[in-house]
Amino acid sequence: MRTLEIGDVITGTVTGIEKYGIFVNVEKYSGLIHISEISNNFVRNVNDYGKVGQKIKVKIVGVNKEKRQLKLSIKEFEVHSKNSKRQKIIETASGFSTMAKYLDSWISGKILEMNSKK
Repeated sequence: MRTLEIGDVITGTVTGIEKYGIFVNVEKYSGLIHISEISNNFVRNVNDYGKVGQKIKVKIVGVNKEKRQLKLSIKEFEVHSKNSKRQKIIETASGFSTMAKYLDSWISGKILEMNSKK
């Protein structure tokens, strides 16, 4: 059995899913992907990100060797994955002024859109 360290990217098997995260078995370790480590976007349903028995690639963000427990992350793996298409965000000269200028109209428009769907 190899030594698992923080920063390692590994493949594990999903063993359980709860509303707060995904449990993964990796070799002789049990691990948890907390809901906050699943995606940078809002996670409405953890079941959308894994199924029991599925193999899943994750990055180790914490290790407790005595208890054989891992803290795991999907989003950290995806950010550092070669397949991830990251774009650098370049700040514009206008900064937040565009948001300040249009925010009220965007909100009003969204409220009208939502009311029309009722």
